[in-house]
Amino acid sequence: MSKMTQKEAVFQAVTNVCGVQDEAYEPTKEQRASINQILFEGFRAGSIDLDREYDDKSLRTYVSGLQSNWLRKDPRLNGNTKYVAKNPGSRRGSTDPQVQALRKLQSIQTDPDKVAEIQLYIDKRLAEIAPAKTVTVDVEALPVELRHLVNS
Repeated sequence: MSKMTQKEAVFQAVTNVCGVQDEAYEPTKEQRASINQILFEGFRAGSIDLDREYDDKSLRTYVSGLQSNWLRKDPRLNGNTKYVAKNPGSRRGSTDPQVQALRKLQSIQTDPDKVAEIQLYIDKRLAEIAPAKTVTVDVEALPVELRHLVNS
């Protein structure tokens, strides 16, 4: 027996509870609870892919977030719109202890000058820990007079 993907499981649960519709799905609180229960039972029965084990409380939290995620991202559920993150890049540096400390310090400041100064340090640190971008330039495709600029 093959397991269902999480995306497909959410889609089926939402359409089973809310019916088929052309616009974006906006389940009521009661409908969301029903969808969560269907997904929870599917995970517990082993019919939906799951990479790790959860206790019941953690699984219920996971299922709720999973439903919200696919209601936003699956075009079949969000009215056929392309998903765009609200705050792209907002997690950058979230695991770096120095950035964490700087952000906490910044959050307790009231002086705009101090906030701006701390932001400079945050930006500098994010630039330091950012993965290096590798760019490959086809030297042969460049005009001869510009080839000397490669690797300089």
